Amino acid sequence: MSRPIVVIPCCTKSIDGLTFDATGRKYSAAVADAADCQPLLMPLGPNMTDVEAVLDLADGILLPGSLSNVEPSHYGDEQPLDPATVDRDRDNLTLPLIRSAIARKLPIFAICRGFQEFNVALGGTLHQAVHSVDGHHDHREPTHEDYDVKFGPKHRVTLQGELKSWVGVDGLTVNSLHWQGIKTLAPSLVAEAFAEDGLIEAIRAPQGNPFSLGVQWHPEWKPRDNPASLTLFRRFGEAARTRNAKGHTA
Repeated sequence: MSRPIVVIPCCTKSIDGLTFDATGRKYSAAVADAADCQPLLMPLGPNMTDVEAVLDLADGILLPGSLSNVEPSHYGDEQPLDPATVDRDRDNLTLPLIRSAIARKLPIFAICRGFQEFNVALGGTLHQAVHSVDGHHDHREPTHEDYDVKFGPKHRVTLQGELKSWVGVDGLTVNSLHWQGIKTLAPSLVAEAFAEDGLIEAIRAPQGNPFSLGVQWHPEWKPRDNPASLTLFRRFGEAARTRNAKGHTA
């Protein structure tokens, strides 16, 4: 049997005046190595992608992090704090993609921006800048050139529910590289991890959706060095393999 296909939506990136579809290789590498699945990058842009046609091929969806943020128009009437961080093409792809993937009960692993998209796609809202909200800590990345420091452990999260049973511990120390964070949780989602300041750090789709999990931190960073990260990618891979064995039936 061939490896299950995990679709990874890209981001818009400008290089020397040209527009590229791109995502960090650490995401596709984690899918290939830690989840033992075949990553397949999904381009952006109007008339570029037939979501349903892609989902007919997919055994799972990984929603990666990004330097961009979900545009506030998708969850409220605020203006973007930094218009340069908006990626409308990604929003226009991922939000309907998530809704269709949930309807099909496809495995989903959503990371950082993907975690925020997961919440917004299903009716939740976000803080644009968590560090400016009273009672919340500064969750932005460390200002350090060493990526092992940037993606190193920063704060504790308390686990509950399915996530706690999967990982087998009450809490984890995770990295933190985000501005946005969940303000109101989408009605159909369940919170499964909380930071020390109460910010939601993990969400899961309702029962019946195999491994539909979002995390605010970055488990794709060197997952083989982190038992909890490796466990999550392996569970995601197993869910995709089960889907693959069933022949993509809805």
